[in-house]
Parts: sequence; structure tokens; C-alpha cells
Amino acid sequence: MNSSLNILLFGIGLDTYWPQFSGLKPRLEGYLEQIAKRLAADHRVQRGGLVDSVAAADALLAQTSHQPVDVVVLYISTYALSATVLPLVQALGKPVLVLALQPETGLPYQKIRAMTDRGDRTGEWLAHCQACSAPELANVFNRAGIDYQLLVGALQGDPQVWQELDN
Repeated sequence: MNSSLNILLFGIGLDTYWPQFSGLKPRLEGYLEQIAKRLAADHRVQRGGLVDSVAAADALLAQTSHQPVDVVVLYISTYALSATVLPLVQALGKPVLVLALQPETGLPYQKIRAMTDRGDRTGEWLAHCQACSAPELANVFNRAGIDYQLLVGALQGDPQVWQELDN
């Protein structure tokens, strides 16, 4: 990325998950904060939080309507609906960098399989489901003519991701 950009950073998720999967939302917000701190080292970052519903998307748009934004950085924190994200991105009208960065370089399949509670297993999977919405978002952004780039990788143990973001 160019230096000194005004970045609007937000994560996406699905509000119906939060009451179903204990601790999932704060965990995903923690991932988002890691990204915010890295980006804030070189850029001005407006933190938009987790956009997990149409109401949250509308609130973020209202909040940022008078703020300078050069680029939108959209972090796929877990599965999310493109129908929630598309109107927001269209209204912002800025280039978009989509980050599909899972917490670690590999999925913890053994850990997930060892969990006896099906809800816990699903919650753990959702905490690693950053690439789940990438094809859906790419498709809808292509069809809507939105300028975007997609970066896939891991938050931890993947220096290439951070090198790419620094460029």
C-alpha cells in the first residue's frame, strides 16, 4: 500500500452467530485489532468494527460519510452475507482490499475433531473461516464492477501477507 493512506477498516461477520457461539465475536474482534495495529503503523486507520448486519452497515456508512477514505480494507473475520456488505461498499465508492486471513497458517483439524460438543466445533471452525466468503464477495464485486483486490493468507506465521500489505 502507498504510505499515508486514509484507511477504513472493518470486519464482516454474521450477527446470528454471536449468541450461538460463546466467545466467537470477541475473538474475531481481536483478529481485527491485530490488523488495525499493523496498518496504523504506516497509515491513518478508521476502525469500523464488525459489520454483521444491515443495521451495522448503515451505521458505519453514516459514521464515515464525512471522513476522508482512500481505500477500504475489508477483513473477512468469518462467514458473512454479501448482501450485507455490497450496499456499504457501493456507497463508499472506494477501492477495496479484501483480507481473507485466517489466524494461523494451518487449520487446526485435530483440535476441532477432538472437541466433543458440536457447537464448540462449529464455533472453532467459524473462527478459522476467513476464506469462506471470499468467492461470494469476489463474484458479487465482479458483477457490481467494484475495484477490489483479495489477499489470502494467515495473521500469524505468514510474513508474505505483511510484505504484500506494506507494498
